[in-house]
Amino acid sequence: MRFRVLAAARDAGERIALVLPGGERVSYATLGERVGRVAEVLRAGGVGPRARVAIWGTTREPTLLAMFAALELGATLVPVHPRLVATEAEVLIRASTPARTFLEDDLDELVLCARRGPVVAPQPPPAARDPLAILFTSGSTGRPKGAILSRAAFLASAEASEKNLGWRDDDAWLLAMPVCHVGGLSILTRCLAARRTVVVHERFDADATLAAVGAGVTLLSVVPTMLKRLLEADRHNVLARVRAVLVGGAACPPALLEECASRGVISLTTYGLTEACSQVTSQRLREASLVEPGCGSPLDGTEVAIHEGRIHVRGSTMMDGYLAEAPLARGAWFDTGDLGELDDAGRLHVHARRVDLVVTGGENVYPAEVEAALESCPGVRRAFVFGVPDPEWGELVACAIERDPGREAAEQEIYTSMTRVLATHKRPRRVCFTETLPTIGEKLDRARGKENYAGSVRVWTKA
Repeated sequence: MRFRVLAAARDAGERIALVLPGGERVSYATLGERVGRVAEVLRAGGVGPRARVAIWGTTREPTLLAMFAALELGATLVPVHPRLVATEAEVLIRASTPARTFLEDDLDELVLCARRGPVVAPQPPPAARDPLAILFTSGSTGRPKGAILSRAAFLASAEASEKNLGWRDDDAWLLAMPVCHVGGLSILTRCLAARRTVVVHERFDADATLAAVGAGVTLLSVVPTMLKRLLEADRHNVLARVRAVLVGGAACPPALLEECASRGVISLTTYGLTEACSQVTSQRLREASLVEPGCGSPLDGTEVAIHEGRIHVRGSTMMDGYLAEAPLARGAWFDTGDLGELDDAGRLHVHARRVDLVVTGGENVYPAEVEAALESCPGVRRAFVFGVPDPEWGELVACAIERDPGREAAEQEIYTSMTRVLATHKRPRRVCFTETLPTIGEKLDRARGKENYAGSVRVWTKA
């Protein structure tokens, strides 16, 4: 019952469930009524327990109502990224074989049809092992895979997060990332399970985020790029008001964490993946005053092991398997494909995704490390590092650089700064400059980036 809005309306009717992009504050009682009407329309249209419902929409109220309504009926969510072009979306929809598919316009019509209709009658509770969602990975291996995630896995993830962070009566978690990503969907499920507030933004904007913090947001989930932009925009140290800023999705430059510490901003580094319902490891809240290396230790109910340098995970938050593949055995170790190590204190250190590793002249170069170094250089807003074939060295380190419009710097200045922070074998030998790097949400789209820039890079040398 933890992921059903009508139950939450009975438990905490007067508590604010959502703060919508336009500023409307929606109580659980009101949300229950709206979701119940949409759920009845879905039920009458044949949506029931375990039916797959594909939702291709932005993070607006109609999208959220449709998602909550599907959960109310025990259906399985298949969120599709709103930025995908039609051919990309069709691949995911075809692979997931949904009973119903709703596009942006369909969602508006669905909510309009439900506005004056009846509220759905109480439905039998779904089984704990029933799928809650099928979420597609980013496709860094070249083919998106649909991870099947159960209600039990999402609940275990929510409980592990709660054990680390706890809950305050006034907690409000900002949702500024797509709900087709496990990080965004997990904010919804954690807050619904705890009957807490989600503040919804359709997209990330640093100034809007800081305004939301000033208005009462207490918890943030960001990737390092978002954190960097927040710190740059935060002229009045507003971020110091939040209980915690969870930082994941990519390696976080130590300089950002040190700046957070110097400003009194509580930042918690994390490591997670779609296949494990978001967080696997996290720095503990009680350790927040420390600038600790790594991504924290495994959360409750999760284990991490390193086999031949590769990160393996198992526990109660793991997926049941991928679509059209053999199920993942309960309790089995899952090979993440990432490279890392555990230190003596049990903290995880992530080096890179194995598919991103650049091997040049027998030396292993981790793109995340080089990207963090480049992003510390003046004039660099964001960097994407990858390997290009070379007959002599096997691969050369290459990069695409997104310039920082707020800090103009000549290419020579960037190059000189780069040589100061990177060993010779880690320095990019090929480069191109671009106005905007491709992203999925706020994370780099590595597959598309390599496709875009591998043929565009040129020799990068000191003038």
